[in-house]
Amino acid sequence: AFDPAYVTALAGLDIPATRSIEILEALGFEVEGAAPALTVTPPTWRRDVEGKADLVEEVARIAGYDALPSTPLPETPRPVGGVLTPRQARARAARRFLAASGYAEAVTWSFTSRETARLFGGGDDSLVLANPIAAELNCMRPSILPNLVEAAARNSRRGFPDVALFEIGPVFGGDQPQDQRMVIAALLSPHGPRDWAKGGAEDLFTLKGDLLALLEELGAPVANLQAAQGSASPWYHPGRSARLQLGPKAVLAEFGELHPAVLKAMDAPGPMLAFEVFVEAIPEPKKKSVKTKAALDLSQFMPLGRDFAFLVDAAKPAGDLVRAVAGADKALISGVRVFDVYQGAGVPEGQKSLAIEVTLQPREKTLADAEIAALSSRIVAAAEKAGAKLRA
Repeated sequence: AFDPAYVTALAGLDIPATRSIEILEALGFEVEGAAPALTVTPPTWRRDVEGKADLVEEVARIAGYDALPSTPLPETPRPVGGVLTPRQARARAARRFLAASGYAEAVTWSFTSRETARLFGGGDDSLVLANPIAAELNCMRPSILPNLVEAAARNSRRGFPDVALFEIGPVFGGDQPQDQRMVIAALLSPHGPRDWAKGGAEDLFTLKGDLLALLEELGAPVANLQAAQGSASPWYHPGRSARLQLGPKAVLAEFGELHPAVLKAMDAPGPMLAFEVFVEAIPEPKKKSVKTKAALDLSQFMPLGRDFAFLVDAAKPAGDLVRAVAGADKALISGVRVFDVYQGAGVPEGQKSLAIEVTLQPREKTLADAEIAALSSRIVAAAEKAGAKLRA
């Protein structure tokens, strides 16, 4: 049975029942009975009419959609300061930065094969799709890297082995909402044309430089980051990878060379270098009372540099020594930079020599020789507390 009141309920048009009956009969429908229980039989040529909603559509179409009353949508409160959430703003900033740095954005599925997912710490039963769009896309991805590795391998098979790709998207550690994370991932496949000057370790440092610059662009406290070498996920090479963290639990990023066994299992040419940035782990910047930049603070005195060489354990990260030296006098030390790493003759077995440049920036007066000597002693003492020894 068809009730003409459905026209008002579904279409929002206030049309009398008699008018609805006239419209249906004019269109060839047989109408029997009386409202609100009409029996409507469509003509033989209208096989598309199957239910009450179709009859309402026919009445509304003839009555005219311009008769629908105009009702504005209710206004929703907008966040003060912009329409993007902090995560969305960081994703947009990362996309622009990586594109400007020479990376090409890849847009891939959020799925992968279960076999590939297991190589990257996934493949749980809860993440397997019941009705996948393809047999090789039957599992939610635990990382973006397998998608980027497959994209780089496809480019290599088509004659473009040297690629730099990135993608920003979700990864899935479980089937609960809190198991989904936003990740910024990038991959370098340094396979350029044959040349006498072959790439090597510098490719890894190039990737690390891009990663640190990206983190700084996103507002991360880069100067306070700790590099834990060999602590990255198992799909990275254990001796050519590291984890960037703020303390033992706040892991901001992982980077390094992908494990050769993983690339072999995916039939991808190696080596490949990659990094992953975990957006939610980056601390939010402190809100400022004003949006203007602080005044540029320049000293009228010339900076001066002092070089030191320290012996440390071969497995000790250079960042530990840099942080220790920088904390010797935060008022005068404006920068600490490692400019040489040496292992070989003259260095004891199991140790390495780290040469660092310390930049001193006087603020109130030019430093006297005695003051520089005293500061140098404090630098050496701070380095010794960190397990380093001044090289003779």
